[in-house]
Amino acid sequence: MSLRKSAAALVDAALARVETIEAGDALGLVDREDVVLVDLRDIRERVREGFVPGSVHAPRGMLEFWVDPESPYHREIFAEDRRFVFYCAGGWRSALAAETVLDMGLAKVAHIGGGFTAWMAAGGPVLKTGDGREPKPAGGPELNPAGA
Repeated sequence: MSLRKSAAALVDAALARVETIEAGDALGLVDREDVVLVDLRDIRERVREGFVPGSVHAPRGMLEFWVDPESPYHREIFAEDRRFVFYCAGGWRSALAAETVLDMGLAKVAHIGGGFTAWMAAGGPVLKTGDGREPKPAGGPELNPAGA
């Protein structure tokens, strides 16, 4: 079977349209109220490698449904007027995801070039909880339940 477009060609096209933030520059985004870091990786990756503290887990397979306010799976975080910066392990899934939500109408999107691998190489903080979930704040609800 011959494909019309390879996965690499799709990623290249996405990279031409989507803002790429270098991992070192992304370090300054962790505590910003106007930015949501979105982890697209599978929950098993979050458990195994850890994740960026405060990041929202949105599995790549559910992203479009979570972003769409008409979807029964919509997540309110994606309706907020904030900048969404996506990351995956190496930057390919996040480039494709950022392009997709840009096409859906989210205007302020970017992705971390090199993904979580580059984040760790840049000395970015990593949180490991054993179950891939952000710890609950004292007396409050869980911030981003995995698989929710």
